[in-house]
Amino acid sequence: MAASLLKIDQLHVNVEEKEILHGIDLEINKGETHVLMGPNGAGKSTLGYALMGNPRYEVTDGAIYFNGKDITKETPAERAKDGIFLSFQNPIEVPGITLGNFIRTALEQRTGKRIRLWEFKKELKKAMEVLQMDESYAERDLNVGFSGGEKKKAEILQLLMLRPSLAILDETDSGLDVDAVRTVSRGVEEYQKDKKGALLIITHSTRILEALKVDRTHVLADGRMVASGDSSLVDEINENGFEKYTEQ
Repeated sequence: MAASLLKIDQLHVNVEEKEILHGIDLEINKGETHVLMGPNGAGKSTLGYALMGNPRYEVTDGAIYFNGKDITKETPAERAKDGIFLSFQNPIEVPGITLGNFIRTALEQRTGKRIRLWEFKKELKKAMEVLQMDESYAERDLNVGFSGGEKKKAEILQLLMLRPSLAILDETDSGLDVDAVRTVSRGVEEYQKDKKGALLIITHSTRILEALKVDRTHVLADGRMVASGDSSLVDEINENGFEKYTEQ
């Protein structure tokens, strides 16, 4: 029997006093890949931010359990240490901190251990090769002057280095050309090989899913989970869209 990693129980979330999510239930087991789809404005990103503990997204009812522990009131830093990772639609620029130093510091915070520089550089080089990233990016300020595709690669680089227990990828393929999507997808596929980490991929497109094994697919519409199924649900949505779900 698969071990439960994340369990969301009747989650209600407000943004600026307006309820966006209305009683969401979801369970993800260790090693699984779940896809969350839905039209624009359905509340997909809201769920991702609420799971990461962003204070702007207020949980008014329900609970979030991670590895059997109630994390509903935990801070984002505490959730990151627990092993939850969120990639952003629009990664921010952080002048003064290099990409390499940012990842090394995050790793040390996550593990509670000092990491030898030569060991870190060795692992970083391997991960950058998967993503076809030039090593010079490690010495550049985090996301400063990066193109949209380079920012998304930097996010997946963090994923490969941090190896979180749960990775939430929010519209990672948004705005990318075909080649960049393939590269990012290759990084996600590399993360999947570990079999220990779970994925929640939030998307309204399916390009990033083409090379990935998907265990469960969910449809969110108007802040409610309106359908769940296996990977075949992705194909149905590709063919017919979200219309029948938005009409419910």
